[in-house]
Amino acid sequence: MRLQYSDFEVVGANYIKQENVKIKNKKNKNIPYISVGILILIILCCCFNKRVMNHDPKYMDLINSSLSPNEEFYFGTDSMGRDIFSMIWYGGKISLFIGILSTIISTFIGIVYGSISGIASELIDDIMMRLTEIILSIPSILVIIFVQAILGKSTPISISIVIGITSWMNIAKVVRSEVRQIRNSEYILAAKTMGGSYMYIIYQHLVPNFISSIMFMVVTNIGTAIGTESTLSFLGIGLPLEIISWGSMLSLSEQSLLTNQWWVILIPGIFLVTTLVCITNIGNYIRKLNNKKVSNI
Repeated sequence: MRLQYSDFEVVGANYIKQENVKIKNKKNKNIPYISVGILILIILCCCFNKRVMNHDPKYMDLINSSLSPNEEFYFGTDSMGRDIFSMIWYGGKISLFIGILSTIISTFIGIVYGSISGIASELIDDIMMRLTEIILSIPSILVIIFVQAILGKSTPISISIVIGITSWMNIAKVVRSEVRQIRNSEYILAAKTMGGSYMYIIYQHLVPNFISSIMFMVVTNIGTAIGTESTLSFLGIGLPLEIISWGSMLSLSEQSLLTNQWWVILIPGIFLVTTLVCITNIGNYIRKLNNKKVSNI
């Protein structure tokens, strides 16, 4: 079959550029812009809460206690006369602090533990993984209550430590599987031969290879930690009432429901659920992005 000039199409220099633009648009199509925007807005308002609050969140104005939302108190007041609008932004800063600090602790423990298990011999690796599975088989809330009872009085830092040291197992398992795939690579063996320390090999060679695999778990753990703190406060074993957080605000829910003060539980609950949904959406996007990269390799 002889090809003729008319069988071909002459295209300009912009043809490839237009194709690349379409590919980029498809990649950016699934980015959760709404979740990112709402989460950034909440974080900024919580970090710069002094510019947003119109009352002292700790001041107990008993004369104006249990007021429904109005012009002066935008979200109403609780049974102790504290302004809920100001408490939302002040308490959100504490809740976000707990979520971020506990995630840093759990991520550090998971990376170190998983890397040791991945590099170790078969026997040590098997023992470490069986120990991880035993801890995972115990309900996390029971472990948290047990550790919190040992530490004593609840503070934002102690709650963060408790949540952090009880939520590293899933990250450790992912890190272990990634490390076992790359531990015999030439650059890892070269680093060992040249006398590189264990922490140097983890930081310089191992972490860059598995960070994308655990990033969605790290982001999701922030929301999980915030939800766990709220659950503990709701059960009465979290932060005390004098330390304002979204969880401690929800601890007044039983009394509020009995007295039909819906705004005391509904408004903090909306902010908590919205934050958790936004974090979950961002985590799912990172997970899907990582899965696409793995499938393309």
